[in-house]
Amino acid sequence: MTRLFVMLLISTLGLAACTSTPVVIGADGKPLPSVYKIGKNDDAKIQYRMLDSVNALRAAAGTTPVNLNASLNAAAATHARDMKNQNRPWHFGSDGSSPIDRVARSGYAGMMLGENISETYETELETLGAWMEQVDTREIILDSRATDLGFAWFQEENGKIWWTLLLGEAAIATASLE
Repeated sequence: MTRLFVMLLISTLGLAACTSTPVVIGADGKPLPSVYKIGKNDDAKIQYRMLDSVNALRAAAGTTPVNLNASLNAAAATHARDMKNQNRPWHFGSDGSSPIDRVARSGYAGMMLGENISETYETELETLGAWMEQVDTREIILDSRATDLGFAWFQEENGKIWWTLLLGEAAIATASLE
């Protein structure tokens, strides 16, 4: 199982190398740090790249795929911006709200299962790789109950990115008996 996760992590990081961020080599022959800038029209591309990567990891772990959910995306976007405004990565909103509160406010009818957050200059796939290295954040991504994913970010002018990923379990519709 550990070997499988290592291979998936390497694959995910390999996919991160496919992004359009150019590598500039410094005088010492080493790559210079670069800022990953997210363009105005990159939202769908980044969200679906994350969705595809999460689903590849979930498939390798033997669990079902998840779908993007607009309500969870909205809750994730709200929290990413709020973390930027608070200037700290944590799970509580500036109004004291919890992830469960934010998901409910967004109109999501299902159950929120977990939230991963990050403050970084890294790409979404590098961030996913970092989440997969930690037991608690990996368990959220691979939760077998999950059916829906929300993913959003806020990028500051200096390039710092506040990432938020939410996973939820859709509410089961019950048929009325007449």
